[in-house]
Amino acid sequence: MFISATADALKEMICMNKIELFTSCSRMLADVYTPVGIYLRLRDRFRDTILLESTDHHLAENSYSFICINAIGGMEIRNAEEVEYKIPGQPPRRQTLKADTDVPALLWNYMQRFDAKTDGSREARFGQGLYGYTTYDAVRFFETIHLKDKKKDTATPIPLMRYRLYQYVIAFNHFKDELFICENRVGEMESERTLLESLIRSRDVPVYPFQVKGSESSNMTDEEYRQMVKSGISSCMRGDVFQIVLSRRFQQAFAGDEFNVYRALRSVNPSPYLFFFDYGDYKLMGSSPEAQILIHDGKAVVHPIAGTFRRSGDDAVDRLETERLLQDAKENAEHVMLVDLARNDLSRLCDDVEVARYKQIQYYSHVIHMVSEVTGSVRPGSNPFALLAKTFPAGTLSGAPKFRAMERIDELEPTARSFYGGALGFIGFDGSCVHAIMIRTILSRLNTLTYQAGAGVVAASQPENELQEVNNKLGALKKAIQLGEDVR
Repeated sequence: MFISATADALKEMICMNKIELFTSCSRMLADVYTPVGIYLRLRDRFRDTILLESTDHHLAENSYSFICINAIGGMEIRNAEEVEYKIPGQPPRRQTLKADTDVPALLWNYMQRFDAKTDGSREARFGQGLYGYTTYDAVRFFETIHLKDKKKDTATPIPLMRYRLYQYVIAFNHFKDELFICENRVGEMESERTLLESLIRSRDVPVYPFQVKGSESSNMTDEEYRQMVKSGISSCMRGDVFQIVLSRRFQQAFAGDEFNVYRALRSVNPSPYLFFFDYGDYKLMGSSPEAQILIHDGKAVVHPIAGTFRRSGDDAVDRLETERLLQDAKENAEHVMLVDLARNDLSRLCDDVEVARYKQIQYYSHVIHMVSEVTGSVRPGSNPFALLAKTFPAGTLSGAPKFRAMERIDELEPTARSFYGGALGFIGFDGSCVHAIMIRTILSRLNTLTYQAGAGVVAASQPENELQEVNNKLGALKKAIQLGEDVR
């Protein structure tokens, strides 16, 4: 069914009849289970499966992993012309997007259709919301920028935005070694909880092989990337931008089960945001170190990461590299610029914005990062999708000033960014939000893995150094692809 309406008209239509959604949770001891093990047991039996993990289990408030199965509703935007939305138990509907359509309002208004109740358990909130992603190219819905139609880029034609409500959310509390099966019920929806619990307790863990085919390819040569960086430096010298993040894409053909690559990646590059989203004809997997935005209990948080050195594998050398990073004028100037950009972004819809932590060092498998934390008070009644939009894309993926940097990126990079630099995570009916930036991320489509990384270019940049920064950031992904062949 097609309709043509503004966000206000859609709100009026979908709010005519509230959909009652009830979330109940049951608890199991989880000391003999892992999210990966259970995901492998469930993915062939249930449709629409996603996995989100975190390696940051030392704090009780950040010790959860999630498995979601059976999408029963949601919204997706496949292109710039139309949006499709689905109410549980009803056929999908499509709406044409007008030039003045407020997409963040469209998404939030859809969520207002649900009258969400729970059985009183604290964990039920994990089932009450939408899980999904926003690609970098969806910025056209948040800003007045017009991106080029790069028709020759046929490698990554995935929906621009996709958010889904799931029938089941399995929440692992690693801090307490317990798991909760959260079930969303709408109307007379059939329950498969008994089957789900049986599969969780099963000892069968099906694993399939993975194999690389042929050699790696890229959308540009090393020299072409250096020349693009030189163009970026010229833009900085002219004053068009203070900084611009220029990226390069790589691709690798494969046969078999790409989940093995995810298993290798979570091992070689443990990160706060690990994910594997299976949409059938394509999959997104990654180990992102950086949040796009976090919203909880009336507080919004952004963690700008800027300033990157390569790890050596030797602790003593890494300590020296850390000191060198903290003293590096170029890296520090870049970091200060992006912290200021994060403050400005949050200030558009938040009050009491401040830098809570400044220039902290974080270590990952292949790189050393300099990280800050910027916080703000969320105004009552705020739309979390609007907050996401105001901070999107992260300045660490665009540069500053953001709008002009994005225009130059569109002019200089030969292919659309698609997933790279987008955001992925959860939006709750209560206005909460956890979204990670899609960096250190791989798209699997048509038996091809696509991965991308960029470097922040300023007037003082050296093209060869920026080329090496891209290689350093991709090191974990390339190693995971290599090790994926040995996963059993």
